[in-house]
Amino acid sequence: MKLILVIFCNLLWSSELAYVKTDTPRDTMETFIVAMNDYKKGVETNDPQLKSRIDDAIRCFAEKDGAVVVSHREKELAAIFLKEVIDRVVALDFSKIPNETSLPNNRWRLKNSEITLRPVRQGEREGEWLITEGTWKRASKFYHRVKHLPYIEGSGGGALYVQPWMEKFLPEWSKRETLRLKNWQWLGIFLGFIIGLLIKFFFQFFTAILVRFSFHPKLAWKKELVQEIEKPSGLIIAAVFWYFLAINLKLEGFAFGLINGLIQIVFGIGVTWASYKAVTVLARYLRGFAQKTESTLDDQLVPLVEKVLKIFVVLMGVLVILQNLGVNVFSLLAGLGLGGLAFALAAKDTAANLFGSVVILIDRPFKIGDWIKVEGVEGMVEEIGFRSTRIRTFYNSLITVPNANMATAQLDNMGMRAYRRTYTKLDVTYDTKPELMEEFIAGIKEIIANNPHTRKDYYHVAFSDYASASLQVMVYFFIITDDWAVEIRERQAIYMEIYRLAEKLGVEFAFPTQTLYLRNENAERVQ
Repeated sequence: MKLILVIFCNLLWSSELAYVKTDTPRDTMETFIVAMNDYKKGVETNDPQLKSRIDDAIRCFAEKDGAVVVSHREKELAAIFLKEVIDRVVALDFSKIPNETSLPNNRWRLKNSEITLRPVRQGEREGEWLITEGTWKRASKFYHRVKHLPYIEGSGGGALYVQPWMEKFLPEWSKRETLRLKNWQWLGIFLGFIIGLLIKFFFQFFTAILVRFSFHPKLAWKKELVQEIEKPSGLIIAAVFWYFLAINLKLEGFAFGLINGLIQIVFGIGVTWASYKAVTVLARYLRGFAQKTESTLDDQLVPLVEKVLKIFVVLMGVLVILQNLGVNVFSLLAGLGLGGLAFALAAKDTAANLFGSVVILIDRPFKIGDWIKVEGVEGMVEEIGFRSTRIRTFYNSLITVPNANMATAQLDNMGMRAYRRTYTKLDVTYDTKPELMEEFIAGIKEIIANNPHTRKDYYHVAFSDYASASLQVMVYFFIITDDWAVEIRERQAIYMEIYRLAEKLGVEFAFPTQTLYLRNENAERVQ
């Protein structure tokens, strides 16, 4: 089976790249005429293999690199027109056509015509004699000049060119040329543009109605997808309509190249736009899915993947548009050698941020929702992006820190704490009795031990110092939580119990006081 497939592929490859002899003017003209005669027989007998011989005739055409893209159908028409012209102008005698690879002025022209051949000077087909681009692109004009002439005896009798049915019934004024196009073509372009816009409008209108009444609530994501790509899809359909219109308007040369190029751009923009919107819907769906999971890794991945996909979609869209316009994208990319080096140097900070985001993703020093301190910035991590991390401060401002800095800076992740420490000192008055102090300290220890959210294996409550205005009791314990809201709630609960304990025992809290003694010297003297 594999052998059969290999043989079949080789046959296809060999048929597509069948050798055409174009070493001299005689070889080229003979190849072209024989191929077109075979094509004519194929049309008459409906033989697909003979019909395909027109491709060999087209390979006799020269084409400059970077020239305006010409459709294959237009090249076929050019070959048909040239054959019609030749058979009306001269009966070819191949023996009288030069058979040398080098001629004076490197040029040969067919007698009684403007059909010209030149050797290719560079590229893959260097040294081949080909019909010049200026010749085959003007083949239609040549034909209309000589179409009234009969075929010369002994010629191949043309290539069975049939005049389009539209041109037979159009009024004369519409066949006149204005700015290189016939009036009926200008009219068709104008009406086609309006019709294309109407098609886009009605497509969007009916899609909106369909979305409103047809989708089941369980298919909400499909509804969102259709709503998001509604406008770009209308643009794509309009572009497809304009493309087929351009073909049926029989546009040629520069006019076809220009309009086809614009259509390719519009189509490419539509596809890129639709893909971009589809990524948005996908990211929205994944974000909702990530919120349902306990892990926060997917919360970090979704925005990053969304941005990467959007950048990829835009870059691919630009490259595809350039490729459709006839630009050799691979040569363009290969030619960016020094330019790419300069770009890399200019974008080194962007690259550093990119690698920083990868390091953050792999090492996970913090995650979305963590309370962190870094480079003088303190707040909650709101988003880990492709280039930077966004931190929402406690005064509700948003600070953006480059990921390159985040990956290398000394970072204090308060959100990674398994326990939240509480350390405070209680000031009680100096008139507190030792027995009452011991009972107060024991009561605080019992409060901490009985609280379900405190760490039981490590806490301290002790009479720690004689202050200037109070006796100080150190209270040191940990709350088991990773949530700041839970921390302040449980700390308040413990503080309130300590407050009630002090009130119950009659322990009074001290505050800084000063005693002022006044000395009366006159009174002392009298005494």
